[in-house]
Amino acid sequence: MINLETENLTLRSLSDSDWPLFLEMNSSVDVCRFIRPPQAEDETRQTFEQRKKPWDFDLNEWLALVLEDRDGNFVGYSGFRCIDEEYKDAEVGYMMHPSAQGKGFATEALQTITQWGIHKYGIRKFIAYCDVENIGSQRVLQKTGFCQEGVLREHVQNGERWVDDCVFGLLSREIK
Repeated sequence: MINLETENLTLRSLSDSDWPLFLEMNSSVDVCRFIRPPQAEDETRQTFEQRKKPWDFDLNEWLALVLEDRDGNFVGYSGFRCIDEEYKDAEVGYMMHPSAQGKGFATEALQTITQWGIHKYGIRKFIAYCDVENIGSQRVLQKTGFCQEGVLREHVQNGERWVDDCVFGLLSREIK
């Protein structure tokens, strides 16, 4: 069980009681618009059950941490997954509830998980992808110290639309 505390947040492992909000977030057109099409309930349930299991860095599966503010209110999710075991590279991600966007929670969570990932797993580099149209996410990454390394043209398909993704990187030695 993972439980990380910051000045304004608690980052913790998923539990059974998180299912309703997990379903809401993953089936919301608004929340998923820059990530992927909303998932059907059965697909979301499979994802939830997988991410609820004990997590192992080396399995290339997403660590999904619930983000709660100091009052215990849900604000979103953040986490990472190992994408290169030999080089210790990890992909990071986050998904914020609309009511929590623009309040600094994503930045604080990302700072926390990158520092924790370095100390706990010796991660050398963090990589993030975001839709070129997702200006808010680009700002979060930049505030956290990530540098844009390029743009992957038509990198993924989101529904009927091919998406250009910005690629951001953060080396462990760059984290303060």
